[in-house]
Amino acid sequence: MNVCLGCLSLKSFEKPLSAEEEKEILERLYNGDNKARDILVEKNMRLVAHMTKKYSTPDRDVRDLISVGTVGLIKAINSFKPDKGIRFATYAAKCIDNELLMMLRSEKKKSREVSIYEPIGTDKEGNEISIIEIVSDEEKDIVEDCIFDERIACLYKKMGRVLNKREMTVISERYGLFGNDEKTQCELAKELGISRSYVSRIEKKALEKLKKLLEDNHL
Repeated sequence: MNVCLGCLSLKSFEKPLSAEEEKEILERLYNGDNKARDILVEKNMRLVAHMTKKYSTPDRDVRDLISVGTVGLIKAINSFKPDKGIRFATYAAKCIDNELLMMLRSEKKKSREVSIYEPIGTDKEGNEISIIEIVSDEEKDIVEDCIFDERIACLYKKMGRVLNKREMTVISERYGLFGNDEKTQCELAKELGISRSYVSRIEKKALEKLKKLLEDNHL
């Protein structure tokens, strides 16, 4: 198995497996086909390269990052169970990210795991803006689409179990979910007859619950 660790472009790596192809290769792996393991590594090197991008710095060799990320990928192959109910690529992304974080922590450098709810700035009202609010406007590659879609599917399916009725209303109308139009905190405050700061607190608490939901489901 030859992997070009020096390649910086995602296009340099093979395209990811489709859901059907992934299922077939995993079945071969569980039946003792060692070649299937090599295929899983080769077909997910694009994912490794993608996950290392956020940890790249001018003084860090990208080949080192990819090597560490590959270790995480192999750990994912060795530990993945089909009954987790998620795509292998989604599970592998988590393992790769964890391996990179462990490397950074061992070097005693500041690091943190990026979440789709991680604040990245503020809007005109001074409210924090998270990745999930703008991700639909950004260009995403195939791997990123897969990870994002798995997370959103999990949220849509299970958010009603962790949010109360008011939290569901705020989140659904704040982010335009379930066919609702997006609304500002001020608009929601007027609609619900409460203060904007109270809407903000409800929203923050609800997002924390959803973040925990994603973490508990290894997404």
